[in-house]
Amino acid sequence: MNEIDAVKAFKNGDKKAFKYLFELYYDRLVAYIVTYTHDKMSSEDIVQQAFVNLWKDRGKLDEIRSPKNYLYAIAYNRYIDSVTKEKRKTKLFDVVYERALRDRIEEDREVLDKRIEKMNSIISTLPPRCQEILKMNKVQGFRYKDIAETLGISVKTVESQMGIAFKKIRKAFEDDKLILLLLRNVTM
Repeated sequence: MNEIDAVKAFKNGDKKAFKYLFELYYDRLVAYIVTYTHDKMSSEDIVQQAFVNLWKDRGKLDEIRSPKNYLYAIAYNRYIDSVTKEKRKTKLFDVVYERALRDRIEEDREVLDKRIEKMNSIISTLPPRCQEILKMNKVQGFRYKDIAETLGISVKTVESQMGIAFKKIRKAFEDDKLILLLLRNVTM
């Protein structure tokens, strides 16, 4: 059987003719598509799909011509379709990832706002002198020695007041591991 005879028989649905054309062009088409994909497995998938398309559209074949150019065109178009599909899929994943990240940031912001609100509430229950010392250290950045000099108290008193503040904050946040970790690092 030659190519032209195979095309004539194939147009009439002859499976042996299809097998002949498949065996004649399969490896060549895979090698051709690999030059684009650089991946043999995906190239094989593309070429197999090209042969499925050839089977479906066998009535379009010209009985006096080799199907070579037609097969190469189909395979190339399947490759382009796969690239386009992959780009759409990647774009969709990027959109989904971005939305998930945005939602996570909003959730984290809500959690952070609640933590800050809770922290302010706890600080407001501290004795006034303890609140003042805590704010001077954590908000204004004063060192214990500077706080002691400014308020006319001993460094030990500042340490004691900070200890009271941290104990109360730790107790209120004992179920919140992040705050406890931060407090542990701050007091060291």
